[in-house]
Amino acid sequence: MMLPTHVLAGMLLAAPLVRLAPELAAVGFAAGFLGGLFPDLDMYVGHRKTLHYPVYYSAAGAVALVVALAAPSAVTVAATLFLLGAALHSVSDMYGGGLELRPWEGNSDRAVYDHYRGRWIAPRSGVRYDGAAEDLALSVGLSLPLIYLLDGHLRLAVLGTLLVAAVYTVLRRHLAELAALVIPLVPAALTPYLPDRYADEGPCE
Repeated sequence: MMLPTHVLAGMLLAAPLVRLAPELAAVGFAAGFLGGLFPDLDMYVGHRKTLHYPVYYSAAGAVALVVALAAPSAVTVAATLFLLGAALHSVSDMYGGGLELRPWEGNSDRAVYDHYRGRWIAPRSGVRYDGAAEDLALSVGLSLPLIYLLDGHLRLAVLGTLLVAAVYTVLRRHLAELAALVIPLVPAALTPYLPDRYADEGPCE
């Protein structure tokens, strides 16, 4: 799934705070946003492996949730929503297409790395690839309750994220073809630093 979808899903995890602890809602939404974003900071350094931990984030998030319920504060709520957002991101990547330049071709058997078991998890049915039409639909669906619940800067963040999702969806396939054209022009000294999904790629026939 694309990053905007992950970010919106992370934010929506904080929705119960609007009623349960409104004074902590803002920090919860912000932490959910950052948690949904964080795993993809490995985009060019071992993507879906270096910062993706579907098991460990989930376990840590469960522990943090217990602590936050027992002792709610800005710190415990932020830690909980950050970890749960990162966990949801890592787990949902199993359902968002394989790790390849053109995931709509379905040639990859790698979706996300499971550090606990020491192996790659294969893609499962769901969203065909990041930036697919159903991915955008999911972003829109996640954004609607957030737009209703939020105001000010947080609502603007949701609207901005939704705009990024729409633009990325329109450009997704074109970006892959552009990358395939540019890769052969990259100096040989830099090719070891390219993500694995760019290896041996060329323009589509």
